[in-house]
Parts: sequence; C-alpha cells; structure tokens
Amino acid sequence: MWGIIIAIISGILMSVQGVFNTQVTKVSGIWTSAAFVQASALVVCLVVWAFAERENLLSVFQVSPKYMLLGGVIGAFITITVIKSMELLGPAKAVMLIVTAQIIMAYVIELLGIWGADKQPLEWRRLLGVAITIAGIIIFKF
Repeated sequence: MWGIIIAIISGILMSVQGVFNTQVTKVSGIWTSAAFVQASALVVCLVVWAFAERENLLSVFQVSPKYMLLGGVIGAFITITVIKSMELLGPAKAVMLIVTAQIIMAYVIELLGIWGADKQPLEWRRLLGVAITIAGIIIFKF
C-alpha cells in the first residue's frame, strides 16, 4: 500500500515541479532553471542526509558498473525535457506522453532484464494496457 501512495505522490510532485520549472524558464534560460533545480535538490539531499542517514557519502563510488553513476546526468536531461515538453504541449499532454514513455521503457527494461532489473516474461495483458494507454492519449488529444 505504501508503494502505491508514494508512487502517486511522486507523480503529483513531478507534474507540479514541471509546471514550476517551466514558469522559472520564462525569466531565465532553460539550463539556468535546470541548474537551479539540480542545485536546490542537492542542498535538500545533503541536509536530509546530515540529519537522517549519515552514511559515507563516497560509498556511492562502490557501485558496479560505474556507468550507474550517470543517474544525475540523466536527471539533468529529464528536467530539461520535462520543462520543454510542458512549454510546448501544456502540462496534461506532456505528462500523458511522459508517463506513457516511462511505462513502455520500464516494460522493455523488464522484458530484456537490462541494467540489473529482473527479467520478466512477455505478457499480452501488459501490451494491451500499453495499447489502451496510447488510445487514451489519442482520445484526449482529439
């Protein structure tokens, strides 16, 4: 149950953040806005770490393979693409496409068992779910 609640909160926060960041880019550049987002996230993470976790900060470098450390780089491009898509499409259409792309990519990752994910079998009902999601986007657009 907590997983569902946290996922819902995550979706809400991502949508709100995208709108906020898009507004910030109206008075600054897109990369300036993204830099501020990432910097403020760093500050929040370090403050919470200082009070709640206190694990060795350098332990992240023990991960293998090392390319797994690129999550922050990917995060910067996520911020940029969310801002730009919301600016060009509006929040509702942008989020529908973003979430659909997330679902499809996550399922491909599971099907192929890549990047450490547990490999899952192909299930027709999941493919049907993706098709229904895409149909929903088409209905929403028109």
